[in-house]
Amino acid sequence: MAGGGPINSGSGKAYPGELTTYIMLTCIIAAMGAAMGGLIFGYDIGISGGVTSMDPFLKKFFPSLYRKQKADHSQNQYCKFDSQILTMFTSSLYLAALCSSVVASWVTRRLGRKLSMLSGGSLFCAGALINGFAQDVAMLIIGRILLGFGIGFANHAVPLYLSEMAPYEYRGGLNIMFQLSITVGILVANVFNYAFDKIEGGWGWRLSLGGAVVPAVIMIAGSLYLPETPNSLIENGKQDKAKKQLIKIRGVDDVEEEFNDLIAASEAEDPWRNLWQPKYRPQLVMGILIPFFQQVAGINVIMFYAPVLFKTIGFGVNVIANFVSIFSVDKLGRRFLFLQGGVQMFVCQIAIAVCIGLKFGTSSAAAADHLPKWYAIVVVLFICIYVAGFAWSWGPLGWLVPSEIFPLEIRSAAQSITVSVNMLFTFIIAQLFLMLLCHLKFGLFLFFAFWVFVMTLFIYFFLPETKNIPIEEMTMVWKSHWFWKRFMADVDVPEGGVQMSNGGGYVKQIYSH
Repeated sequence: MAGGGPINSGSGKAYPGELTTYIMLTCIIAAMGAAMGGLIFGYDIGISGGVTSMDPFLKKFFPSLYRKQKADHSQNQYCKFDSQILTMFTSSLYLAALCSSVVASWVTRRLGRKLSMLSGGSLFCAGALINGFAQDVAMLIIGRILLGFGIGFANHAVPLYLSEMAPYEYRGGLNIMFQLSITVGILVANVFNYAFDKIEGGWGWRLSLGGAVVPAVIMIAGSLYLPETPNSLIENGKQDKAKKQLIKIRGVDDVEEEFNDLIAASEAEDPWRNLWQPKYRPQLVMGILIPFFQQVAGINVIMFYAPVLFKTIGFGVNVIANFVSIFSVDKLGRRFLFLQGGVQMFVCQIAIAVCIGLKFGTSSAAAADHLPKWYAIVVVLFICIYVAGFAWSWGPLGWLVPSEIFPLEIRSAAQSITVSVNMLFTFIIAQLFLMLLCHLKFGLFLFFAFWVFVMTLFIYFFLPETKNIPIEEMTMVWKSHWFWKRFMADVDVPEGGVQMSNGGGYVKQIYSH
């Protein structure tokens, strides 16, 4: 078996499988669906960048803010873009995504992961076209709402699809392609915004917004090609087809153990009712707190304050760092990357706060372009180190871990909660952080550094390692954990825990600290 031997659970189960060309291409195409989300996030990260900093765009849709900026000679960097109207325009997307994630849960479970991704791509396409041809703020908002609906569907279906299709020993690396697509989309969006802003006539913003049609069409085409997951086929009563599909994607004929576990899980009661049972408490807590921590890590604040050139450099680092995560997550493990990235981000947040505080103080009378060259290099260096730490830890793992820890009987409902929490706090941060930056000034960086410290401690004490564990056997890691085992009294696990034949030792021994 490629990539080491199978995992032997306490029940003696082992799920054979190989990383076939078929499954690799399938996961790559599925991950490409996330590029649209990345493109949109690229426009939203750092409100001062993208179309919201283009004078023709502001003059047409937000004339009062445009006049305010032109009349403001104080060069106050902290309060330059403090406008609730503008932030409502950008953050409305995430509110729409929050609402659509509940509908996406039903569509994903009842109609399939494939149809959910197709719906997301179609909504993306419609929203991008409306934004590209917008004549007033109402059209912009309608377009943003449709884009948000698309994000809700895609962020719900794509991580689930990747986790269910990938062999467990490659699940981490393949799933992180979702985040890689996001960071590539962010980088491309910033490059396009920079180029389109120079178009004479002031209509370049239309290309920036309308250009989101391209990844939307890619997602639509990809979802039409993609096969349905065995999990989804079983949920919809197509067991014979599901078994054939499982044999095809695993590359082996011996799939009885995994197939029987999928059937047993699909026969459970309503996932929303099951979700609140005590034995699912560990997964539910992780599914809520991990996306919450991901959003309060301060990545949006870092990207907002950096000049446009710095942001472009930072997103380049982001893409490179994602490759680090892809090749290391299934070897070093989720916990190691979470903890290492958290320490790295904490140190950089403190350093950036000190640098900004020493230079700008609380009045921010100096302009960013008056920074000495060596001082600017130091700030950029810390920004890039921070972005790299986020990109190989909390960025991709914030999507990977929640998508792989839920058993099939609660997966659709749990993923809906995870996406909803992520979108809710993305909306809150997007709506408030400009105002907080204006009032807290460089202290906002210290505020986010505090949350990075808290979430790193949370991972150290409460998250067990999930690498190389089949999804349907994930319950055993919670049973063996020093804290979560109190909620798992009705789950049997033989003495010795879950043995891993690839050098990982015993889960029970690792997590009884």
